[in-house]
Amino acid sequence: MADRFESAIAVSDGEGCCLTYRELCDRAHQLAMLLSAQVDARAGLPIATLLPNSVGAVVASYAVRITGAGEVPISWYSTEEEIDWCAKLAKVSHVLTLKARQAALGGLGLNAVCLDAIAASTAVPPVKKGVFAGVQATLVGRILFTSGTTGKPKGVLYRHMDRWLGEQMLKASLPFVPRVGDKILLMTPFVHGSSLLAYAWCDLGGHAVLLDGVVIEKIREQLKDPRLRAIFAPPTVLAKITSVFEGQSFKQVECIFTGTQPLTALLYARACAMFGPVVRVTYGKSECVNPITVLSMTDTHDYFSAPNIPAGACVGYPSPGVELRIEVGHQDSSEEIDSSDGEVWLRAPHMSCGMITPDGFVSHEPDGWHQTGDLGHIDAAGRLVLTGRLADVIKTGGFKVNPDEIEALLSTLGASTQVCVTAVPSDYWGEIIVAVAELAFEGWESVAQERVKPLSRHKHPRLFLSVEALPRNPQGKVSRRAVRELILRAYELLDGPYPKMMRR
Repeated sequence: MADRFESAIAVSDGEGCCLTYRELCDRAHQLAMLLSAQVDARAGLPIATLLPNSVGAVVASYAVRITGAGEVPISWYSTEEEIDWCAKLAKVSHVLTLKARQAALGGLGLNAVCLDAIAASTAVPPVKKGVFAGVQATLVGRILFTSGTTGKPKGVLYRHMDRWLGEQMLKASLPFVPRVGDKILLMTPFVHGSSLLAYAWCDLGGHAVLLDGVVIEKIREQLKDPRLRAIFAPPTVLAKITSVFEGQSFKQVECIFTGTQPLTALLYARACAMFGPVVRVTYGKSECVNPITVLSMTDTHDYFSAPNIPAGACVGYPSPGVELRIEVGHQDSSEEIDSSDGEVWLRAPHMSCGMITPDGFVSHEPDGWHQTGDLGHIDAAGRLVLTGRLADVIKTGGFKVNPDEIEALLSTLGASTQVCVTAVPSDYWGEIIVAVAELAFEGWESVAQERVKPLSRHKHPRLFLSVEALPRNPQGKVSRRAVRELILRAYELLDGPYPKMMRR
């Protein structure tokens, strides 16, 4: 990359740091040599990175892969308990981080390799040619972590060959090849989707811009730049952008990459008015990174232009080599549930090779199939439609309810209000559906009740609560389990046919 693109900008961040391809190459090799000398970094050795979205995170990621070690990316916003859990699961001893986290990591028995001095250095020694040999494809290349929304996160093990193949498939599925200098704006944590798109962009000569979260003024600057050609924005991020910049037009952006959270027709219409018909939906998981399925920009526009849009999140057609099947065996015939929905199983060439649990490594099914835990179906056009999570299904009054279906109707309740639908245990109902709003406005409960009227009565929330902030996991996703625990700590349930919540 350095020889090909040399002085072109490879990556920049919200703190004003910027590296050319030559500088990125030299700094990554400098750090790789330091790791080899100081921590005996070698092929397959797990080494963690704990860094905010920044130029430093990109340098560290490339440095680890240059040594052949297995990168273990941990979100900068993880708690000490979460870091400790992930480090023990992946058997990590060394963590690339900043001085701000050094003491805490030391308290966990981890060796912190601080990158502050390297990031600030302007003099970088020349790269020695031929220092690093090729890496065996079957060794540990990357360990990601599941979202932990239904329990402790599990480690997801990718060999170097799995990691490499996933990156090639992502590049092959891009809607266009970025030109030198073309920008992509990345705001979600670097540990997952943002890193994969950054690698793809940098492989092709583009410029990856990393912001540490949805920083409106920084986003405003980028939206003014005619070189901004793509944005990675899950629906929650896209909702904030379209609300803040409502009425403005940014037609230089040629693609909005978005993910598997439900994209509503209203949010799509707002995005289309602002950017044009450039939204592209993909499906990816920690266990099998993007692309599992793809709904192209044209297909997305056609889908949301239809007069009647069915419930669920349409995530498109399987990518080449990806196999899907729907298993309905988990359903209980005594409970009412859409019989077309079942659990999604997948098999793909770029899938991880297995999971790391407290009991050790567990490979995927013998034939290579993976049980995703996602509920959905294949529609008449052959597209995958996701309708919820198996673990999140609420059992209330003899019915099974997918909370995603309710959340989809409440996702655009207000400009900044986000609603999570969860459940609390009940002797009378089994479980009680609860809608919990973040940054709620006065009278939101009545608006929410009106929104859910098209649903069957048993799917209506029986309780409405508001909180200052919804708890999120290190990847930025709202955790229904944590929301349920939060409200059970703060409220006491008065059970019965007309339940109420009383503050403790």
